[in-house]
Amino acid sequence: MRPHALPPCPRAPNTRRQGRMAWEEGGIVVGVDGSEQSIAALSWAAVEAGRRRTDRVHAFVINDFPAQDDQAWKMLETIAGRVRADNPSITISEVVTRGRPAAALIDMSWRTQLIVVGARGRNTAVGTLLGSVSTKVATHAHCPVAVVREPRTEGPVYVGVDSSPHSQDALEFAFAAAAARRSELVALQIWDVPGPDISIVPPLPDEIALAEADAQRSIAEQLAGWSERYPEVSLVKAGQRGHPVIGLTERAREAQLLVVGHRGRGGFAGLLLGSVAAGVLQHARCPVAVVRGDKHNIRP
Repeated sequence: MRPHALPPCPRAPNTRRQGRMAWEEGGIVVGVDGSEQSIAALSWAAVEAGRRRTDRVHAFVINDFPAQDDQAWKMLETIAGRVRADNPSITISEVVTRGRPAAALIDMSWRTQLIVVGARGRNTAVGTLLGSVSTKVATHAHCPVAVVREPRTEGPVYVGVDSSPHSQDALEFAFAAAAARRSELVALQIWDVPGPDISIVPPLPDEIALAEADAQRSIAEQLAGWSERYPEVSLVKAGQRGHPVIGLTERAREAQLLVVGHRGRGGFAGLLLGSVAAGVLQHARCPVAVVRGDKHNIRP
């Protein structure tokens, strides 16, 4: 059973109400904490809303201290006003609600198509460290989650694949994102030689060649049919030996978006993509979208 919507906090008297509205289901939810990265996240979400052809972005401050509600509202109004001025066609609602940030955002994920948070940032208004909850939200939410460190509008979209069913959900999100951006999509599979620790027993050349061939076959199988569904997307298939977190973050340095699945296990190399999702959230400079295999609203 899905949880009920969180009620907004009462608005303090004698404060400006312009631009505030009740939260309706759908659209994009953004966690705001007053930090520069949460402002960047709200700006990114407003642009993303235009790409998705939705005009609703909901900016949330999650505040468990009633005495600080007025401060939270003023901070939220200021930030939303800045972003609204740059994106006049997007409706940005402002909501202050009670709860713990991670739990509240995960609860909202049942009723929205995308959650956006900053990678790090201290909430000066209500004393919450948003960065400490971004990984929890990204790996437990019921819809895709975008974690924004440095917003970007140029470069390809990258997607990590690992031959698991969860990887197909990430591919669906990535193809739709690339189509909306009219950008190239790079599907990257990081592989290694299965078996004992190579620092103890280095693999033979034949073993490396076999693992590489398996990876190439795997990525071809995973991407079969996708170009027919998205003929407008220029697709690049890439494989690389190494550690998945290092490989994805290094190759995606110039990306405008990196998409990864969560809780996917690679058949040929035992890649646990769930741990990769947590790793790239810590190290990737570009925005990262985490797509869990059991999530709803996969398609942007």
